[in-house]
Amino acid sequence: MHILLVEDDPLVASGIVAGLKLHGLTIDHVDTASQADAALATSHFDVCILDLGLPDEDGMVLLRRWRTEGRNIPVLVLTARDALDHRVEGLLGGADDYLVKPFDLDELQARLHVITRRVAGRSTDCMDHGALTFCSSTGQVWLDGKPVTLARRELSLLRALLQNPQAILSTDQLCDSVYGYERTVESNAINVHIYHLRRKLGNHIVETVRGLGYRLGSPEKVNGR
Repeated sequence: MHILLVEDDPLVASGIVAGLKLHGLTIDHVDTASQADAALATSHFDVCILDLGLPDEDGMVLLRRWRTEGRNIPVLVLTARDALDHRVEGLLGGADDYLVKPFDLDELQARLHVITRRVAGRSTDCMDHGALTFCSSTGQVWLDGKPVTLARRELSLLRALLQNPQAILSTDQLCDSVYGYERTVESNAINVHIYHLRRKLGNHIVETVRGLGYRLGSPEKVNGR
């Protein structure tokens, strides 16, 4: 899951970034509305955590503008504004969820998974693909009923493929999901992660589409061999 965090409090932001990375998620942080606009223009994100008290534009104004412009990125509003009318305003203004500060990091992580699960049309946290089962919130993976241990980058790559099962994803798109948009990555980094996924989950877990990128292998062929 690739997350955009829009938060101008450096202490709050550093805590969220560190905590969500420990959960195996990819997160990019900006602290102004203008930087958030730039990030959405240059990279793909699965969900946005949006603080309302931004220095250059009120977060609700920013969210309404995104919706008017047709930006459909799921948004979790994270704010100290805890009055009922503020929560109602946020939800009616285009937010998918609303969490009041102070908050528990585990609850934040759970809410993010619920939002992305809802957007994908899934009713459960775990995704099945042939003999593979992947639980997004915990990062647990089973193949033929046996647990498989994946590194954090491998989990991010697998999550991106499972969330887009019919899509051909370019190397740049996969880099966004795995590393975030501000990164210096070796040119063969994604190939290395795919090699390790195939070694652990079978050669058919990732299909190479020559000249275009990669996509999830067919579920019939995902059997660990």
